[in-house]
Amino acid sequence: MFFHIIFRHQLFQAALKNHSAIAEFILLGLSADSQIEALLFVLFLGIYFLTLAGNLGMLLLISADSHLHSPMYFFLSHLSFLDLCFSSVTVPKMLENLLSQKKTISVEGCLVQDFFVLISAGTEAFLLSVMAYDRYAAICHPLFYGQMISKQQCVQLVWGSWGLGFLDALINIPMALEMNFCETSTIPHYSCELPSLFPLSCSDVSANLTVMLCTMIPHGLVTFLSIFCSYVCIVSTIWSITSTSGRSKAFSTCSSHLTTVILFYGSGFLRYFMPTSRSSLELIFSVQYSVVTPMLNPLIYSLKNKEVKAAVR
Repeated sequence: MFFHIIFRHQLFQAALKNHSAIAEFILLGLSADSQIEALLFVLFLGIYFLTLAGNLGMLLLISADSHLHSPMYFFLSHLSFLDLCFSSVTVPKMLENLLSQKKTISVEGCLVQDFFVLISAGTEAFLLSVMAYDRYAAICHPLFYGQMISKQQCVQLVWGSWGLGFLDALINIPMALEMNFCETSTIPHYSCELPSLFPLSCSDVSANLTVMLCTMIPHGLVTFLSIFCSYVCIVSTIWSITSTSGRSKAFSTCSSHLTTVILFYGSGFLRYFMPTSRSSLELIFSVQYSVVTPMLNPLIYSLKNKEVKAAVR
């Protein structure tokens, strides 16, 4: 019994030593092959430049053209700003690690990155549901659109989206600060995401996992169901339109948003609600919703929107 107590004390001291020694994580990234990493660097650098150019261009276009000063484009401008933030949180660090032999990030830097990932992703989910409500009001209740989506309500809906995104981060990240990290310090990912940190902790993370699910599942379900219900009403209204041209015009006004929703929610849900298995699928889903989708959004809205095309010309 005495030796057992001494042995447990030695293990505890070793754990404390390991915990205090770990000041940074190793990000394995997307590949270990230097040649593939060089190709990936060129690819993702191009994607990042397109993301910056596309979203900054959309912001400037909406602010400069008075024809785009409507609720729909007000929400779109905030979506472009969010995509800039979302991409800039993860991609620069990924590009740095693709060229570096030492692919590390400090524990504090990792949690800060995860904090802004949660804010960006959470806010975007709510904003997409707000945009779905805007399309519902425009197509299903065109006569009352000005009352349902007033300027004051637009501002309130956007600030509400940001507030709920911050709330998700403020609930989850302080709990993550209490986790102890010892021995294993390798993250099989190109960025810090909360599900990737749980397997690295030597403390009990059941409470962290429960809180994450209790915040993200209602968050995801409420926003997804609101989008789904909005589009059920929209589709029903569109099919009741007798003229083919009127039906086509009504559908074209919401097709861009629907494409963005499918890209973002499809990959985001699969990433956060699938079991952490360190598979390549997790990386693919993360790249899709945090790197590729922010680049595609301005292209989707510019290629499918006649008003944006006219403003560009």
